[in-house]
Amino acid sequence: MASMRDIKRRRSSIQGTQQITKAMKLVSTVKLQRARANAERTKEYFNCMYDTVNSILNRVGHMEHRYLMPGASEKKAVIVITSNRGLAGGYNSNVVKLVTRNGDWKKEDVVIYALGNKGREAFARYGYQVKACLNDIVESPVYADAMKLSEELLKSFAAGEVGEIYLAYTAFKNTVSHAPTLLKLLPVERSGEAATKPDKAEAIMNFEPEDAEALDLIVPKYMSSLIYGALMESVASENGARMQAMDNATSNAEEMIDDLTLKYNRARQGSITQELTEIIAGAEALG
Repeated sequence: MASMRDIKRRRSSIQGTQQITKAMKLVSTVKLQRARANAERTKEYFNCMYDTVNSILNRVGHMEHRYLMPGASEKKAVIVITSNRGLAGGYNSNVVKLVTRNGDWKKEDVVIYALGNKGREAFARYGYQVKACLNDIVESPVYADAMKLSEELLKSFAAGEVGEIYLAYTAFKNTVSHAPTLLKLLPVERSGEAATKPDKAEAIMNFEPEDAEALDLIVPKYMSSLIYGALMESVASENGARMQAMDNATSNAEEMIDDLTLKYNRARQGSITQELTEIIAGAEALG
């Protein structure tokens, strides 16, 4: 059995750790409130842009356009949004698993654009090609950063360096629910009822100017909007996950402190009992 000194030293260490986890929980709670408000404010635009582009594509009929057809390359560019710091439960690992455990992809065909240091570290460890690591974007996302990344990826797609573009992020549902999500950005795929029922009578979409020119303007904005929306939701999810992780760590520390306090009291009681027994035995021997 550990000595009282060892138990007391360990209890003090855990109490110090508990103070740190409490402070981190409070910081994450404050950040979550701000990030949640930003995510909810941009979510409407995020969803509206996605639904609008799909609605347009469902109405154009047959159309050949570079943004609607897979590129010649087998390479797949994947934007992976993680955090720069750990201590956020399974937030980072769940997003990484979306890519590493995708049975339809070969590792050598995947090019990673890591938004967050934890993602870069994980994919480098697994042997993936990390084309870019943009750590600053996830700290305080702005639309200009999303637009710049979108332009770089579109150039790579147009040049035939990659044939498909995906986005892996954590969707924010509420404070305790966050869903790892993999979204295909390019080529833009038709979805919804019109895509599954092509014979359904609907008005054909007319463009002014020409449809190809319209898509050249719409799709870059579509990509930038989805990337920015994913960044906002990921920041909210990160802070929610870290708040939960720190809350669990604080609760676990409390249980360990209670257990060590009980052991310390038992050891102290045992020590006192032993001393009393020795005193009584010594008195009897003298008598």
